[in-house]
Amino acid sequence: MDANAQIDVRKAARAMARAGLSTAFGHCSVRLDADSFLVCRAGALSTIKPGEDGSVVSVRGSLPVGVLGEVRIHQQIYVRRAEIGAICRFSSPNVMAVSALGRAPKIRHVFGAMFAPEVKYSDDTRLMRDDAIAAEVAQVMGDSPGIIMRGIGAVTAGADIKQALCLAWFLEDMSRLELAVLSTGQAEQAPVYSPQAPGPTSWAAQVAERAWDHLTALDPE
Repeated sequence: MDANAQIDVRKAARAMARAGLSTAFGHCSVRLDADSFLVCRAGALSTIKPGEDGSVVSVRGSLPVGVLGEVRIHQQIYVRRAEIGAICRFSSPNVMAVSALGRAPKIRHVFGAMFAPEVKYSDDTRLMRDDAIAAEVAQVMGDSPGIIMRGIGAVTAGADIKQALCLAWFLEDMSRLELAVLSTGQAEQAPVYSPQAPGPTSWAAQVAERAWDHLTALDPE
């Protein structure tokens, strides 16, 4: 295995904690090949130390001993979407608040446009700790970069770990903005972002790389 994969997973995990995307809960992974992926060590992401390796997991089959049950959602996304190279699972404050309203945030700014045409939403409040539940969530997610689940947080998926982490950060900001707009009482009249408007609607201009540099700037590795 490429040692850089282990380092990238650790850096992403700690970045999620520092950015407030994850407290004691959450996980992230990178695809290694068509049949396997690497997931961070189970536990609070802020406590993952340099050199502390994650676990290799098969895209199909049982989870290894010690791997969190919700890592099944990683399996279900990887098996369905060959273009996905990394996944973040998190429960950040504004995402959780929006999810409790029974909705996903609308696309109201350029960062949210990375999720065009929409962030998916699941009303299922069950944790994804068995294959059937994880499969249902992955099915609802479809080809979207992200999904919010009522009361239990979100999942983002990208071509690599930089994109997946960037999307998690953007989704939390989308949710912050959605709550602010809702608080005005004018959410229904407020415009939503048009894919035709100028803005970073693709990964050009090193969008993910710049976010990665910002979010991992204080990392010990």
